[in-house]
Amino acid sequence: MDEGLPVAYPVLEKGVPVLSADGEQIGTVHHVVAAPEEDIFHGLVITTTAGGRRFVEAADVESLHEHGVDLRIDSLAAQSLPEPGGAAPVFDEDPASINTWSHWAHRLTGRKDWHQRS
Repeated sequence: MDEGLPVAYPVLEKGVPVLSADGEQIGTVHHVVAAPEEDIFHGLVITTTAGGRRFVEAADVESLHEHGVDLRIDSLAAQSLPEPGGAAPVFDEDPASINTWSHWAHRLTGRKDWHQRS
């Protein structure tokens, strides 16, 4: 199977076949899980050949191509992939703290005033 050229996660398309380390197609890409504004690739949600959706974390992805995704795990390990959970927490800086002394001290030292959104 010609997987085509390597691609980056932002251009990986839905429906691309997902292959286990032993060469078996275990499903297709449903969507990419990422934080593009931070250029962080978390993993993939795939639609399995059995019909359910599973989450593949980035550490288990070997390579991304135009026409195929290669995993580091075999088809047996792929059967125990977890179902996708909820969204990851989102953090931002609290605008109310921008004028505080600690905010400016953090700016000088490179630390951020990150708070988890509720």
